[in-house]
Amino acid sequence: MKNILRPALVLFLVLTLLTGIVYPLVVTGVAQTLFPSQAHGSLILRDGKVVGSTLIGQNFTDPAHFWSRPSATAPMSSNASASSGSNQGPMNPALADAVKGRVAVLRAADPANKAAVPVDLVTASASGLDPHISLAAAQYQLGRVATARTLSVPVVQGLIDQSTQRPLLGLLGEPVINVLQLNLALDAHSSHGSNH
Repeated sequence: MKNILRPALVLFLVLTLLTGIVYPLVVTGVAQTLFPSQAHGSLILRDGKVVGSTLIGQNFTDPAHFWSRPSATAPMSSNASASSGSNQGPMNPALADAVKGRVAVLRAADPANKAAVPVDLVTASASGLDPHISLAAAQYQLGRVATARTLSVPVVQGLIDQSTQRPLLGLLGEPVINVLQLNLALDAHSSHGSNH
């Protein structure tokens, strides 16, 4: 029995050391060396304070900001510790009711806008924390944000253009906009007091 247990115990200890200590330390070291921002959560700092992460959506409700996709996390919106989808299929009446309510909120915030509401403004992503919106979702909100900030449409459009992230290699995916980064760019522009 001793001949069987000893090699098994040694193998267990060696594998524990390799996979539980050495491997995580190597991966962490490589990540922090090659991708320091991502390794620390892709945090965005303003005046030395963390205002968010480029990886996690935030709930914006002020008409002067672009709004994110709805969050599926509960009980708090955009709660990273509760990441999950709503698990509601397209035939689920609860999803239809939620979408109707979200459309009503968007229409009430911008009654003059008669354009079709982009689907990503009324449905949550699979994680419930998507930090991005489509170009269509940004264009839909453009007039409301420009009016609320008393900025010209071309100025806000320029900020959208600057904030647009193009597909990888021009092929994989669609152009998207990180809502937090766009709103921070808007805030920075507005703080300079320029309306042109």
